[in-house]
Amino acid sequence: MFYEPRNGHGLPRNPFKALVVPRPIGWISTCALDGKENLAPYSFFNAVSDDPPVVMFSSGGRKDSARNAEATGEFVCNLVSANLLQAMNVTSFAHPAEVSEFEAAGLETAESRLVKPPRVALAPAALECVVTQIMAVRDRSGGETGNILVFGEVVGIHISEAVMRDGFVDFKSIQPPARLGYMDYATDFTVQTIARPER
Repeated sequence: MFYEPRNGHGLPRNPFKALVVPRPIGWISTCALDGKENLAPYSFFNAVSDDPPVVMFSSGGRKDSARNAEATGEFVCNLVSANLLQAMNVTSFAHPAEVSEFEAAGLETAESRLVKPPRVALAPAALECVVTQIMAVRDRSGGETGNILVFGEVVGIHISEAVMRDGFVDFKSIQPPARLGYMDYATDFTVQTIARPER
């Protein structure tokens, strides 16, 4: 089949997000100016630079995470592990701003070192970030789409000793869920090491 997104697909659900897979999940924690904590997962998330380390997440509109990051200039990206998948799903609900998703999902917080937003205590890793840029996503005619990109430089990294093996992060012990399309996630995978060609 072929379709132009602007004309619709005629399928039960939009297949676009099922074709850009797998997507990592950025579990973004922020604080509002009044100190209220927020936690939400974003599958439009990734690393965009390693020197300096920079990550980004894309918000469909100015949701709490984007608003808080813009207002305070900080956020934390928590790594989701397979055992945290259900809790992560609870935090995907659009709770009112006064509700803490940490509490709603029964998650303990841990203090960050360099930024104010807390970390998910059980997360195998967390990236403390300072906002470097916020920009609107535009369509091909230059019009704003309502989607917002938030970039943050990683200023601090936490890694649980429980997921370290001989100085390396052990992906098998983390089993980070990958976002697929629809309501699907991949949680069980095989790690294959492939050396880069030398020439």
